[in-house]
Amino acid sequence: MRISWDNNQAERDLRMMKLRQKISGGFRSIKGAQMFCRIRGYLSTLRKQGIDVLDALKQVFAGNPLFPVLQPE
Repeated sequence: MRISWDNNQAERDLRMMKLRQKISGGFRSIKGAQMFCRIRGYLSTLRKQGIDVLDALKQVFAGNPLFPVLQPE
C-alpha cells in the first residue's frame, strides 16, 4: 500500500465542493448536499481507479451501474 506524505489529494477532492458552494451560495437542503456528495464521490472514485467516467455514467443510466472497487488491491 502506498501512503502519501501530504494531503494534497484530499484538498483537491474538496476543491470542487467548495467551488460549487461559492458559485451557488450553498445547497437548498441537506438532502441536496448529500446527493451532490454521493455523486461527486462516485465520479472521483471512478477517476482515481482509471475507469472511464462517461462509459460508467452510460451504464448507470442504462440500469447497470458499475461499482468501483472499495478496497485497495
